[in-house]
Amino acid sequence: MLYSGAFRKSINKVVKPRRFYGLPASAISLGTDPRKDRTVQLTPLRGVNIIHDPLLSKGTAFSIAERERLSIRGLVPPRCQEMDKQLLRIKRNLDALDTPLAKFVFLTALQDRNETLFYKLLITHLEELASIIYTPTVGQACLLSHSIYRRSRGMYFSSQDRGAMSAMVHNWPHDEVDVIVVTDGSRVLGLGDLGANGMQIPIGKLSLYVAAGGIRPRSVLPVVLDVGTNNESLLHDPLYLGMGHPRLDGEEYYSFVDEWVTAIQSRWPNALIQFEDFKYPHAYNLLNKYQNKVTCFNDDIQSTSAITLAGLLASLKARGRSQDSLAEERIICVGAGSAGVGVCEGIIDAMVSQGKVRSREEAYSRIWMLDQYGLLGNPSIGTNTSSSSTTNGVEKRTLDERQQCYVKSDLPDRLNLEEVVERVKPTAILGLTGVPGVFTEKAIRTMAKYQEKPIVFPLSNPDTRAECTAEQAFKWTEGRAIFASGSPFPDVLLPNGKLGRTNQCNNSYSFPGLGLGITVSRATRVTPRMFLETAKTIADMATPAQLKEGILFPGVKHLREVAKTVGTRVCEVAYEDGVATAVLKEGELLSEVVQSSMFVPEYVPIVHVPHIH
Repeated sequence: MLYSGAFRKSINKVVKPRRFYGLPASAISLGTDPRKDRTVQLTPLRGVNIIHDPLLSKGTAFSIAERERLSIRGLVPPRCQEMDKQLLRIKRNLDALDTPLAKFVFLTALQDRNETLFYKLLITHLEELASIIYTPTVGQACLLSHSIYRRSRGMYFSSQDRGAMSAMVHNWPHDEVDVIVVTDGSRVLGLGDLGANGMQIPIGKLSLYVAAGGIRPRSVLPVVLDVGTNNESLLHDPLYLGMGHPRLDGEEYYSFVDEWVTAIQSRWPNALIQFEDFKYPHAYNLLNKYQNKVTCFNDDIQSTSAITLAGLLASLKARGRSQDSLAEERIICVGAGSAGVGVCEGIIDAMVSQGKVRSREEAYSRIWMLDQYGLLGNPSIGTNTSSSSTTNGVEKRTLDERQQCYVKSDLPDRLNLEEVVERVKPTAILGLTGVPGVFTEKAIRTMAKYQEKPIVFPLSNPDTRAECTAEQAFKWTEGRAIFASGSPFPDVLLPNGKLGRTNQCNNSYSFPGLGLGITVSRATRVTPRMFLETAKTIADMATPAQLKEGILFPGVKHLREVAKTVGTRVCEVAYEDGVATAVLKEGELLSEVVQSSMFVPEYVPIVHVPHIH
């Protein structure tokens, strides 16, 4: 049994998914329900152009008839091998590689020549390969992206393209784009400013959108906004492929992004835009500017918030408590950037929605937030003030209005983590800093002294940036921790012979389903309730037996089922919130429509048609 929560069937209607409106002639279904997999692929291409197109190529699997009509007879080995044989060859070669980065490069090459086979392999071995195509390996790939570059994927919009973006978007070969993931590379995972090297993140995210969320490969677009970089090592590296100047900032930066959004809207007005790895406060400023104008969300702020909230709600159940008791928790969040504030705002939203707090201000009192200087406390009873200058050699901080909500007037400013843990006696500690080792042994041991099952969530990616390791968390809590991390850690063998169960509290559980639901419902906006309901849906998926063992989520191999369930609920919310525009008809469960709209990587016959557009 994958999940124990009741599966929602409240909308017994059919939705015609957006992706099946206005399909280019090269992707027409002949004689089938338009929501089912295509049975014939039409294309104007022939010869080597077919073989070299990753969306059309079948490698060795072209039939004799196809080889004849597509003019590729003799251009591929004579023996036709079906996909199962191809998978055997690919997996054998993949397993022979020694390092995760080597496997990443190998899989990238496969995706560049045969996307159908790539996604079939990825879905078949999702639990094994998710950590290769995304965290933690994608972090290393970003660091070395300029060195391992082989073939372009996605689009780059740079500072030299000002005034040309509206024309540039028409260089993309596909008229139908459902999901765009865009980054400016300013805060890549926990690795900081990587400039144009950040392109690996949108590529990896969209691979999961396809494999888990069922979005069609030809309907996704990875984008980098190359506004420069402040990373000196990249600026002085002759192989770096991005713009070699410091980052644009201020009005120049925001007008650049505005030109890009306008260009995207001019060609793909219905596409979902996912902002990814933008530094604070740009991440919040861009979200606030566009969230009520276009279909968009910020993954680090909102999707991270949804999966972290899901982890906390599931943790309550694992401790024998009701999910409605969230407001009774005492939560420390280490990290006050876009991810930290975003996660906490989602928790606040949940507390308010449960009706167990009298006001939002009361909900804020349940969270203690720290930045690199320590607790956001009261400067008048601390040692320093929150100004932007320095006094007596001590650097001072400036807090914006979002961070100000978490300031504790009754505690001294800049208390360190160990002092805060001793005073607060938290039930949960969240790490969103990108700084390894922030969770100290003393802090976690002190927490465990007061809590039977302390909730320890070091959420920074990749695993080398986690605030503590799984082994440390279980050792310091005598095996009693409820543990979840952003990147995967193996289960830990405890001294008593039992396993300390680890969980991956990663956005890969939330954003594919969100994107699927938004796409199928053709939502014009992404609403706050979509994230709240995503969290509740995921929190209900672990069985009582799994929760008893400390397992909070289904395994990564179930990401596709998770996306379908989340996507169905997000569709419902889109209609409930009045933002869905897809046509409804009687007679079919919404869950069945979501299921039928999901891309399945299978080869279909290809027919050459000379003059299609």
